[in-house]
Amino acid sequence: MTPTLLPGDRVLVRHGARVRPGAVVLGTFRSRPELIVIKRVGSGSDGAWWLVSDNPRAGSDSSVYGTADVQAVARFVLPRRAAPSHGLRWLSAEPGPAEFE
Repeated sequence: MTPTLLPGDRVLVRHGARVRPGAVVLGTFRSRPELIVIKRVGSGSDGAWWLVSDNPRAGSDSSVYGTADVQAVARFVLPRRAAPSHGLRWLSAEPGPAEFE
């Protein structure tokens, strides 16, 4: 999920949140249920979601594994190197880097 997320970032998720295109989510591909991924929702409905990578050159997404089930919607990320008091970032629903709020 680079550049939105980097290795070591901690992500706060919300189970049961409404899934929308553009949201960053925690999910499992139906063809690989043992594989838990963090991806961006491209499209979908009725529980069958098409997940895409923010960096298509560095990972696989629904173009390889097919539709996915969303387990939770990502809300915030605490960057690995950030001080706890000021490093929390809101994850934007738009593609691209997360924005600070």
